[in-house]
Amino acid sequence: MTKTDFYEVLGVGKNATEDDIKKAYRKLAIKYHPDKNPGDKTAEEKFREATEAYEILKDPHKRAKYDQFGHAAFEHGGFGGGFSGFGGFDLSDALRAFMNDFGNESIFSDLFGFGGGRSRRGGRGGGMRGNDLQVRLPLTLEEIAEGTKKTLKVRRKERCSSCGGSGSKSGKRNSCSKCGGSGRVRQIANSFFGQVIQESICPACRGEGSVAADACSSCGGSGLQQDETTIAVDIPAGVSEGNYINVPQKGDSGPYGGPAGDLIVIIQEKEHGFFQRHGIDLSCEEAITFSEAALGTQKLVDTIDGKVNLKIPAGTQSEKIFRLKGKGLPALHRRERGDLLVRIHVKTPERLSHTQREIFEKLAETEK
Repeated sequence: MTKTDFYEVLGVGKNATEDDIKKAYRKLAIKYHPDKNPGDKTAEEKFREATEAYEILKDPHKRAKYDQFGHAAFEHGGFGGGFSGFGGFDLSDALRAFMNDFGNESIFSDLFGFGGGRSRRGGRGGGMRGNDLQVRLPLTLEEIAEGTKKTLKVRRKERCSSCGGSGSKSGKRNSCSKCGGSGRVRQIANSFFGQVIQESICPACRGEGSVAADACSSCGGSGLQQDETTIAVDIPAGVSEGNYINVPQKGDSGPYGGPAGDLIVIIQEKEHGFFQRHGIDLSCEEAITFSEAALGTQKLVDTIDGKVNLKIPAGTQSEKIFRLKGKGLPALHRRERGDLLVRIHVKTPERLSHTQREIFEKLAETEK
């Protein structure tokens, strides 16, 4: 399978600086991130492809090899890329690389409007970080307009109550025989350029360098137990579909005393029976009669905050749109509010009484 040139993927020239490359990738990541394009396989592939290109070009050493040998420099195990080479760099690799590169940066506010950054990296001494968890939270348009507070039930891994999270019945731990206590293991792979040494977290001790001397029977030596807890989440006014809130340290607890991951609350909008949303603006339809359209009238119109009086002048045509300033949704984290667009629909009567027919017939005569 022919691969696109990495510089073309990011839309930069071969003389691009590291800052140019980072800015180009950041723009593509915001546009094609899977959380912003749920279910869009084309966007997922573009995100994966852009991340793969960035992982090579951001590193001066890898970039030099790519400039010299092209894609061949990273085939058959890669050039120490940390991934399994082209074709093996899948969407999960791309998401993991994205989090490692931008987990603590403000790119998340660019992606979803708010939410803190998070890092998945663990570390010896502090223990490995627990997994992040995701929950989807459906909200009504009224809740989005006002902001709300929700209490969520979340199943997460907590520290084992029997062993205190150590994984050991007695609390004792022995040096890991697989990594010799270093928490890291090395693998040697042969590539076009000779032997390449790749280092990764030890799978036996999960980077801790030690294992339980006598495994706890309650948690099987993992130090973690599945539990259900309730978590209160404040939802600011003005959120929209796909935004998320990052709740620090409410994900899975880290193994063997490591820090907990985060809880990511992804916003979903429930369909409204009357209003349609257009960013921070809302729209709705209001039906009036022929006589009201011709003579003018006043209508009590529903808004997201309650009813307001709308003056409809004489001679209003069907499909005319009236704009009610400030009657839409609040902008997220900004002192701005959208408008309500009221589309007028002049309703044609389907059945006429004898009197109504006579009136319409007289009107038709005058129109001639």
